[in-house]
Amino acid sequence: QVHMVESGGGLVQAGGSLRLSCAASGRTFSMYRMGWFRQAPGRERDFVASIVWNTGSASYADSVKGRFTISRDNANNTGYLQMNSLKLEDTAVYFCATRDRVGGPYGYWGQGTQVTVSS
Repeated sequence: QVHMVESGGGLVQAGGSLRLSCAASGRTFSMYRMGWFRQAPGRERDFVASIVWNTGSASYADSVKGRFTISRDNANNTGYLQMNSLKLEDTAVYFCATRDRVGGPYGYWGQGTQVTVSS
């Protein structure tokens, strides 16, 4: 098992920045890709960004391209989501998750961290 814990959420004004962290523990050697997802009230959980753990290759949802940056610290088994130029519509609970192989499911999830963007 891989245990995921998010942190870094909070309240920020529109145009501001936050950095989320996702600390992984347990069978971290099995991590292939780490992803960030978000869920706003009354909406489905949406993909935000992901990173291949070994190579650092990243992908992003169109809605966050150019504003968010995903990164990781392999030595400390921690992933990050740097969020800049935040918009009201970025308000959501943000989750990190990991998958252990190409095409596999995101099998391990954190509990989520709330991000609220105010006007």
